[in-house]
Parts: sequence; structure tokens; C-alpha cells
Amino acid sequence: MTPTPSFATSLDALSGWRSALAQRLEDVARFLGEHELIDDSASMQVGSLRERLGNEKLVVAFVAEFSRGKSELINAIFFADTGRRILPATPGRTTMCPVELAWDADEPSSLMLLPIETRLDGLSLTELRPQRRAWKIVPLQVRDPDQLAQSLLEVTRTSFVTKDQARALGFWDDAQPEDNPPLDDAGRVEVPAWRHALINYPHPLLKQGLVVLDTPGLNAIGAEPELTLSLLPSAHATVFILGADTGVTKSDMAIWRDHLGSHAPTRFVVLNKIDALLDPLATREQVQAQIAGVRRETARTLDIPAERVFPLSARQALAARVMGDHEALRDSHLPELESALGTQLLPQRRQVLEDVVLEGAQQIETHVSRRLGDTRRQLAEQMLELRGLRGKSSSKLRLMIERVDAETAEFEQCTVRLQALRVVHSRMLKDALVGLSSDRLREEVSEMQAVMNKSLLNLGAKKAFIVLCTKLRALLSGAQHLNVEVRDMLGASFAKLNAEFGFSLALTKAPDMERYMDELSLIERNYVQYLGLTQALRLSQPKFMEQFRRMLVSKLRVVFENASGDLEIWNKSTSAQVDSQLRERRRNFRRRRESLERVQTAASELELRLGEIETQDERLQSLLGRTRHLLEALREQACAGPMPEIALISLAPGARDQEAAQPLRAQA
Repeated sequence: MTPTPSFATSLDALSGWRSALAQRLEDVARFLGEHELIDDSASMQVGSLRERLGNEKLVVAFVAEFSRGKSELINAIFFADTGRRILPATPGRTTMCPVELAWDADEPSSLMLLPIETRLDGLSLTELRPQRRAWKIVPLQVRDPDQLAQSLLEVTRTSFVTKDQARALGFWDDAQPEDNPPLDDAGRVEVPAWRHALINYPHPLLKQGLVVLDTPGLNAIGAEPELTLSLLPSAHATVFILGADTGVTKSDMAIWRDHLGSHAPTRFVVLNKIDALLDPLATREQVQAQIAGVRRETARTLDIPAERVFPLSARQALAARVMGDHEALRDSHLPELESALGTQLLPQRRQVLEDVVLEGAQQIETHVSRRLGDTRRQLAEQMLELRGLRGKSSSKLRLMIERVDAETAEFEQCTVRLQALRVVHSRMLKDALVGLSSDRLREEVSEMQAVMNKSLLNLGAKKAFIVLCTKLRALLSGAQHLNVEVRDMLGASFAKLNAEFGFSLALTKAPDMERYMDELSLIERNYVQYLGLTQALRLSQPKFMEQFRRMLVSKLRVVFENASGDLEIWNKSTSAQVDSQLRERRRNFRRRRESLERVQTAASELELRLGEIETQDERLQSLLGRTRHLLEALREQACAGPMPEIALISLAPGARDQEAAQPLRAQA
């Protein structure tokens, strides 16, 4: 029987394609570097494309209330190759804090744990990530399965605190007592020991850029605004796990309504534990009908198509994969979910990368073609000039040298024009970027916070935030308008420089701020959904408000810094061609004069120099042809996409990278 291709094998194919793209790009970069065809402008374009291909991450978030089998599902999808459970998923061993699984080759395998008490400091997760002293670091022995499993049990650890401490940490809400956790005999509240966990683990899929976000129940989600407003919305796909035996509970519905209800195309709902519905007194058909009924009811309750609800058994799937039982794997129905993840999510990531590569390749080709074309034009002018010297006297050569000197002096007059252009361009660029600065962003957020503080219990939080987003959108729009003015100014100046001084300056496509306005709109939707009555009451707490403000500034800063960076890179690369062509024109004048002086010294030098110019022109043609060939190979690779046969090959035992999995399987 042929195994069903899984999400893991589809990701293998995407990663293989991305690696092939990166190799094609390196071929282009190496060729351009070896032949001195890459200046600052082209280098920035290649570097940006290289970084995008090398750092592309695919984030899949798993969200569920406690005891829905979420960790078991993660084990079944991603870690069955290890031959055992990696994440704690046994009764009484529940993941208590958000866990991120990823791989950074520059760091050792480790489990990093952020103490829950850091919530009291008001610092966001983004600010705390680089502060290694704030984390407890546990080395992971990836070749010792017993030690690995024991180390990862740490994410299940809890501690008992007083009610006041629980309230300060965000786990106790006097306004909603029905949602508070139970008290023990001493009147204490059980809370997670850790605020966040980072697992750096050399699993083959994590090496390929996959990031798995494992989030625990409603109480943990609601208490961490960055998880709700940053990590979950930025995930490329979210898998929401319910219990088939319980259906949609009140707390399940609260998570869906408050945190996951939007962006349905990237939401996948899992009805786990269908094996719990097996009834020895019922026929198989009756059990299947019951499962279908629960599926329809779940889809109706969540207001989504039934096709996006996947009944399955994660426990059965994990056991089947560990034992190599393909029939049991089919009966678990996990392959249907994996197929949906692979066919709906990965093509979107592939299209994004394809568009980026095609646009980058076109920019590089335009730059190199323009540069080589300008050099060839100057060579043609020089060749025409030298051919006209055949049979001319030395006095004629002297006049030609004097003419070159005059042309050089006339050309150097452009430096005054260029200096004025730089001054005007620098001033206009500064004006365009001032509205995107971190200082301006903090000012606007502080003004929003002041408005919130004036309202009773922060009940005006939603309105104040909408006003903030309107202002920020206006800043992005203003930067776009000013950059259009910069582009028009440069276009007019380039046209005059080309006509008067023989440049071949051209404008590339300017960045569009619309994509950053879309990102801002996404943040706005997530926050507006979050800033309901419950969170307004929480925001009335100073520490929670400070954490919220820091996290908000951090999130918005990414948008504004990226927008500012795009504008700055475009302006720098556009103006860089002026310096590049200026150097090339000066070099050409120097060569012309040297050629005439050599011809004046010896008549035989004329034909020799003509031959050199012809050879140089042929070389430039060859370089342009080779550059276009390499870029066409890059474009073809991008348009080809992940090859289906890659996924099929990777299904074979040992076909995928087993660096992490093999030692575990050998010792399990």
C-alpha cells in the first residue's frame, strides 16, 4: 500500500525548492562578483533576496483548551520519526505555558524557560527574547531520548501562589469569577511556573524553517497580550483542537470567538479523540454517523464550512506512525488534515516566494543590463572616434586629445548639479522618513494611552486605538506621497543629466506603502477584537497596561521600520547608480585619453587599441548573455515550484534528513 503524503513531506518539497532557489541565487551573485558587475545597488538587491530565501519561516500554531490532545497531535504530525513522544502528552502532564519549537544552528540544542514572574516587570516577550539572563536554560541531549523527554517535562511545571499574586500575574479576575481556577485547601491558586518556553531542537523539519507554536488554554492565552496580538495573528496557519467527546465547550467557544474567529482560510479545526466514540455495541456505520453529526454541529457552531473540520485520533495516528502501520494511520484520519495543510497553506508560501524571486531577478537584470549597456555605448563611441584617426597626422591626434580634455572638463561640470541633487534628495528623503520614525510612533502611542487613562476603567480603549490606527495610516500615506514627490524629482533630474551629460540613469519601481497599510489593518482587526470589556478592565491595571503598551509599540515598530527601510533602500539604490555611472564615465574619459596618447606615440597602437575595444565589447556581450542565462535559470526554478516527486521520494525510509531522528529511533 502506498503511504499517504503528509504535511511533513510537502514541507520537504517546499524546503528543497527554496534551497534550489538559494543555490541559483548564489550562482548569480558569484558570477556578478567575479566579473565586478555588482555595485552597492545590486549588492543590496541580492542581499535582500538572499536573506528572504534563507530566513523564510513557516509558523503553524496549535491552540486548544487543556486536555484536548494538542501535544499528542503535534507529536503525531511532526515527531513520529523519533519513535516516541517528544512533547509531554500523557494524563496529568499538560503543557502549561506557550511553547515555540524551532531550530537556530548558531545556538546549541536547549530548552529556554522564561519565569512567570517576568510578567510583573511589564516587559514584552519581544524585549525579553534577547536577554538570556532572564531565561533559565536547560541543555538538551538530543541523542538521549530519556533525558530529552525528562527535560521537556519542565514545560508542565506549575507553582502555587496567593490570590493577590495570581491577580497581579493575570490568572485571577474578580470581574469574571466563573473563569477563575479553583483554589487549593490553603486558598492558593495554581499557575504555570513559566511564561514562555523556547525549544531549540535539530529536527529535520525545524531545520527547514518550520516553527511550531504550542499554546495552552484560555486562561494562559488571555493573560499574555503578546501571544494574542502578535504570535497567533502572525502564524501562517492555526490548528484549533476540540474534543470529539465534548464538542464545543463554553471555554472553546471563548477562544474561537475572541482569538481565532477571523481569517478563516488559515484556520483548521480538529475534532480529536474520535477513538473515544468507539462503541462495542454500535456498528461501524453508526459510529461514523455519530462522528459526522458532531462534525456538522461543530461547523455550525463555529460558522465555518464542514470541510474545514477534521475528525481524527492523534493518539492512534502517533502509534500507527511509530509502528509503521499504514492502515491504522488511514483509520486515524490524520492524513486528511495533513493534506489540507499541505495543499492550502504551502502553495500560498510558494507563491509569495515566487513573486519575490521574480521581482528581484528582474531588478538585478535591469541593473546589470543598464550598466553594461552604458559601458558598451561608451566603447562604441570610442571605437568610432579611433577609427576616424586612421591616416591622421600627429597634429590631428593632438586636437583629439584636446577635445577629450574639453569634454572631460565639460562633463565635470555635472558634479555641481549632482551635489545640488544630493542635497535636495537628502532633504526630501528625510521629510519622507520623519513620519515613520520610532520617536513619532511612540508619541502617537503615548497619546492613545493618555486618552485611555482619562476614560473610566479604560472603557474608551477601543475607540482610542482606532483613532491611533487612523493616524498611523495617515503617516504611511504621507510617506508614500512624499516618496512619489522624490521619485518625480529624481525622474526629472535624471532626464536632464542623461540629455546634458550622457548618463543613462533610470528609475526602478518604488516601494508601495499599501502592503504596510494592510499589515496595520491586520493589527487593527486583531486589537479591536481583543479590546472588549474584559480586556478594558485588565488594562485598568497599571502593570498590564504597561505591558500592553510595550508590546503594541514593538509590534507597530516592525511595520514602521520595514516601511522606512524599504523607502531608504530604494532611495539609496536609486542614487547609487549616479555614483556608479559617474565613476564609469570618468574611467572612460581617462581610457580615451590614454588611447590617443598611445596612438600618438606609435601608429601601430591604433589597430591594437581598436582590437582591444572590440574584444572588450565582445566580453561585455558575453557577460550580459551569461547573466541573463543565470537569471533565467533562477526564474525557471521559481516558476517550477516544489516538484511532486520530491515529496514522494522523501516518503522512503531514510530519505529525509535523519540527523535528529535516527539516534532517538536507535535507542528508543
